[in-house]
Amino acid sequence: MEDVMQHYLLSVITPTDGQMPSPDEMAEIVRKLGIFHDELQAAGAWVFAGGLHGPETATVLRPKDGDVLITDGPYAEGKEYLGGLCLIKAADLDAALEWGKRATWASTLPVEVRPFMNTAED
Repeated sequence: MEDVMQHYLLSVITPTDGQMPSPDEMAEIVRKLGIFHDELQAAGAWVFAGGLHGPETATVLRPKDGDVLITDGPYAEGKEYLGGLCLIKAADLDAALEWGKRATWASTLPVEVRPFMNTAED
């Protein structure tokens, strides 16, 4: 019987009051993330990854009175926001946490690891 791989979301948490890295620091982060993504692909754990623009670029859609209300950005005030994500396949939570550790070192930011509710199939 073949092992079933779970899908996990690695969420890169960006502080709202954080300073943007210098161009040289950003180039090094991008380089390290490239290595991390290559390792994921080589291990067969890669599904998708990408960075996100800041929350000020978001549009929120909400159901309201039988219609959909469209507004600029989220209104919740927070100290952090989702700065990027990586969707991976891993045998279990421990394996996903190991990938999350690597993502933290590559991105220099906190990473939340969260399993999807259902087992995904290729």
